[in-house]
Amino acid sequence: MTDHPFYRLAPFIQEYIYEHGWTELRAVQVEACRAIFGTHGHLLLATGTASGKTEAAFLPVLTLLHENPPHTIGALYIGPLKALINDQFFRLDDLLKEADIPVWHWHGDVPQSHKRKLLDDPRGVLQITPESLESMLINRRTYLPRLFEDLRFVIIDEVHAFMGSDRGRQVICQLQRLSRFTRRSPRRIGLSATLGDYSLAEAWLASGTDRQVVTPRVEDGQQRIRLAVEHFYLPAENAGAKQLGKDQTDRYYRYLFDCTRAREKCLVFANSRGETESVVAAMRDIARRERLRDIYHVHHGSISAPLREAAEAAMRDPDMPAVCAATVTLELGIDIGQLERIAQLRSPFSVSSFVQRLGRSGRRGAATEMWFACSETPPRPKDTLPAHVPWDLLQAIAIIQLYVEGRWIEPIAPTCYPMSLLYHQTMSTLAEMGEMSPPALAQRVLTLPPFQQVSQEDFRTLLLHLIETDHIERMDEGGLIIGLTGEKTVRNFRFYAVFPDNEEFVVTDGSTQIGSIIMPPPPGERFGLAGFTWEVVDIDVDRKIVSAKRVGGRVQASWAGAGGDIHTQVLERMRQVLLEDTEYPYLQAGARERVKEARSLARRAHLDHIHFLALGGNAYGVLPWLGSVAYRTLERMLRYCIRDTLGIRNVSGLCPYYLTFQMQEGSTRQLYDQLLRASRSLSTGEQLLSPDEAPRLQKYDEFVPTPLLRKAFSSDHLDVGELRAKLHTWQAPEPDTAHQ
Repeated sequence: MTDHPFYRLAPFIQEYIYEHGWTELRAVQVEACRAIFGTHGHLLLATGTASGKTEAAFLPVLTLLHENPPHTIGALYIGPLKALINDQFFRLDDLLKEADIPVWHWHGDVPQSHKRKLLDDPRGVLQITPESLESMLINRRTYLPRLFEDLRFVIIDEVHAFMGSDRGRQVICQLQRLSRFTRRSPRRIGLSATLGDYSLAEAWLASGTDRQVVTPRVEDGQQRIRLAVEHFYLPAENAGAKQLGKDQTDRYYRYLFDCTRAREKCLVFANSRGETESVVAAMRDIARRERLRDIYHVHHGSISAPLREAAEAAMRDPDMPAVCAATVTLELGIDIGQLERIAQLRSPFSVSSFVQRLGRSGRRGAATEMWFACSETPPRPKDTLPAHVPWDLLQAIAIIQLYVEGRWIEPIAPTCYPMSLLYHQTMSTLAEMGEMSPPALAQRVLTLPPFQQVSQEDFRTLLLHLIETDHIERMDEGGLIIGLTGEKTVRNFRFYAVFPDNEEFVVTDGSTQIGSIIMPPPPGERFGLAGFTWEVVDIDVDRKIVSAKRVGGRVQASWAGAGGDIHTQVLERMRQVLLEDTEYPYLQAGARERVKEARSLARRAHLDHIHFLALGGNAYGVLPWLGSVAYRTLERMLRYCIRDTLGIRNVSGLCPYYLTFQMQEGSTRQLYDQLLRASRSLSTGEQLLSPDEAPRLQKYDEFVPTPLLRKAFSSDHLDVGELRAKLHTWQAPEPDTAHQ
């Protein structure tokens, strides 16, 4: 028995395990111990939510730090959310009470006195967000050697939330910059519950190092899943307060109220902040009318920290029922106790998100349980065929089936030209280092792993533009420093984050901060926040503060939905759902009937082989069944390649489901032939941009010169190759569908 990893753990950890009644180490914990104790490689732990990944990483790491104490911080934990760091801090603090290994957390809400103690005696484990680490690299450079010289491990939590984003690439840049202050190459440990392609995650985790990545294949066991999918018609927001629309809306919220009331702890996930606000306000209103207690909470990025923490505490309290509506803020691994059911408003955008949200329930051996409430605006008789397809419902079914049939999860597409991040890391490096020669700056920045595809000429183009716009100033001797315009950006605390953020107005009720909104209504008007209705009392425009008082009634919340790219595999599975006869056991009566109607429509319209639709007159449509990137490419091909040839005008649609347009000349067969010809002739996606177009999609794109933005967009946001390949698989339309 002495060869079991348990006996290799430090004595204080063994005692902790005994005292907390663990009967055994979980499989992922055993494999993590073997990898960390027995190899020198990085480690990727990819197992289900609540499988014990955090303990799997920390138990062997803390053992090694206990046996051979480093003279600086020994382990750096990087988490995507302050709340997740706070949660892990208290879990670690409890574990380390008996050991001489301090644990520190560092982010914007941590008091300066706590940070000062770390700077005075840097030991143990540091938990930090990427934004705070960026600030540290810029503002604490003189402390970095004594903070990190003996760093042994870097633990990155929720790696799927970082991969494929500028924030994740920022983390890789930070680790590379930090390596200049460490005397050894720290081992990296990545944690994730939702990974599609392990090799991509391994490559990301090892970026900039020469260590191999160990990825134990740990079976989570057969997961029991309970699913329910229902469908509702909801009136458009501008449809007015007609009784039919009110009845449909009330039925929708009644369903959600009933499916959450039957459980002690429930999470309601939505794709936007506005939806979380609306559903909590509606359920709270139903509870009030039925004289039931208020157990409802809202959790998203615009809710104040005290209210978010109150929601988390309510969800953890084992003695009180609680329902919380949330966005992605509770999708990640914050411990909120034993959840009995998840409700999902509309379909998530990805299988990854579905799996992450599903995994929040069903802990301690119970089945995972998720109830979907899919919705659409009722189609009108005069609407064209695409508007009669229940896209949200089809997407929910497709996402479920892709996971339950083959455990498929979206692979994360690489980004070749992250130009916004290139600006950010260039300015951050200058802020850290001070004056640098152009070659020295290029060597520092272009050797960071995310910029492998960026050429010296690209970087020269960026530097010349930044000098011209005074973000960078060239000294008489040729050195570069941050210019006056650049100072305004870099010295703002918002600079540390690479994701876009809105300067919202803080909402207060007396001395209590409620949250924030983007655009407040005028005094006397009302808005929704934290699941309540508020009336504006006063607005301080200069300080961006809204004074409000709580009032009764319900109003529409003021956030737009958060979009997301959808993978082609999801669209192809949606098409299969529409064309097959399979009956899915989790569909409720309304969803079953809606799928039946949609399949009947598909048969009548011959959608099994038709992609092009003649919609009457000179109106046409395309059902491409392509993901967001290829759809975007097709849309631009219609606008810029064959527009004049066929007289195409007024291109619109619903991404990525369908496109509609007017065509003055030709037929659907000629349209198909022209698309094929255009796809063969394109050598680069940049040919699908108008002459002066430079899409600004990321936070710092406004500071990047036009040629680099065009190059980045055509490379990373369009895919001519995928569209060309898909077009060749389509059945050509019959030649007799000419426009009359």
